[in-house]
Amino acid sequence: MTVVANLEGRRLPEPMEASLYFFVSEALANVVKHAGATHAEVRLRVEDDLVLEVHDDGVGGAAPAGGTGLAGLADRIAALDGDLVVASVPGEGTTLHATVPLV
Repeated sequence: MTVVANLEGRRLPEPMEASLYFFVSEALANVVKHAGATHAEVRLRVEDDLVLEVHDDGVGGAAPAGGTGLAGLADRIAALDGDLVVASVPGEGTTLHATVPLV
């Protein structure tokens, strides 16, 4: 599987960067374990808010709403006062879209 990273913006405080690192690490581990993907992309944009997306081209539709893996990822983003939206469509892969306010 190939992973491409697109990172835009400034550096963040170290504790936030560490939390986001573990979020991405866990998200990519889930892709490897469950998605059957050949490609994943991590996009991070830091402006007024932080926007982080992890997208894969896997089977999609397999992310259960009540899964503990996704709950853990949502908890990591919530700890930063952010929101996580999961879009998982059969045949189109899965996208995790996190938004964290920086103010």
